Amino acid sequence: MKTETPNKSERTRQFIIEKTAPIFNTKGYAGTSISDITAATKLTKGSIYGNFKNKDEVAISVFKFNLHKLQLMIAKEQSSKKTAKEKLLCFPELYLHFLSEKFPVGGCPIMNTAIEADDTHPQLKEIAKKAILAWNDNLIYLINKGKEQNEFKTTTIAEEKALLIIALIEGTVMLIKLTGRTDHLKSLMNSLKALIEDL
Repeated sequence: MKTETPNKSERTRQFIIEKTAPIFNTKGYAGTSISDITAATKLTKGSIYGNFKNKDEVAISVFKFNLHKLQLMIAKEQSSKKTAKEKLLCFPELYLHFLSEKFPVGGCPIMNTAIEADDTHPQLKEIAKKAILAWNDNLIYLINKGKEQNEFKTTTIAEEKALLIIALIEGTVMLIKLTGRTDHLKSLMNSLKALIEDL
């Protein structure tokens, strides 16, 4: 079966997305200017707007790109794990290194986008909301699977613990980025590990 080769326009769009993904994820939507985009891509303003309607469309495409990169990274780590608990324990191990090259440059795209787009960009807010709800659903599924397999207590409330896991992860990311206190990262991820072990 033949795979279609992307045409020039699709390749240019993808090039713009890949080159600007680290900028949007680091500087945010408001902080990223069209000049940043042209500087990163070495393309003219006309070329950018020839491939995207506006900066909003670039930002949304970039968020989806960064989110997909994060999801692939998590899926790769979880693919070698057999149990629900092992799959959940991938999170503290991965987020211990959220400042490394493993992650999209700028850290977690969900948190970055959710914080900035809260009141200023309803479209970005909506896709960030969908991403976090999908993540929550996945955690609920894994916790319930673990309960079925007697890895976790039958009294564990999956919905409550899933939200707690997300809150601890995203709160850690925000705290470390805000304070620069990377020395707290290990202890916070150990707390997440203990939470999962005690489910």
